[in-house]
Amino acid sequence: MSTVTHYTLRPLTPADKPVVTPVLVREWGATQVVALSLGGVVDASELPGWVAESDGEVVGLLTYLVRGEVAELVTINAFAGGGVGAALLAELVEHCRTNGVRRIAVTTTNDNTRALRFYQRAGFHLSALRPGAVTEARRSKPEIPELGEDDIPIRDELELTMALTVELP
Repeated sequence: MSTVTHYTLRPLTPADKPVVTPVLVREWGATQVVALSLGGVVDASELPGWVAESDGEVVGLLTYLVRGEVAELVTINAFAGGGVGAALLAELVEHCRTNGVRRIAVTTTNDNTRALRFYQRAGFHLSALRPGAVTEARRSKPEIPELGEDDIPIRDELELTMALTVELP
């Protein structure tokens, strides 16, 4: 896959569902994903977020939920390099700061070393380890594979958080 150097970011709209749905199914196995802030699964194709496009193709997607002063980054996928994932995350951070959100939380699995690097470089800190949480999550979402990146068994969830300084008007 080549690196994209020119792309546009825009907020998701309901009209994007036909474009978002196949991306979520390809990357997450379904549009239903686990959202810890809701204590179960949520249809990510119905969530707010941003899409990155290049030459009419989706090269990145981010969805999130806000509950009180905490935003949960539910899904993020960048397919082309070139800083697309970082740009999507920057959109979320800016949106949260200007809307009174004080913290962003994201959950990943023990096998996802790329995500752990990405989030920590972006300023997130490890805040929780939930041993065996993925085994439990498979009860509501059986599509979750047993093996992940580098053939590492997927068992545990790690939560990372970023504290935000809220911008005043």
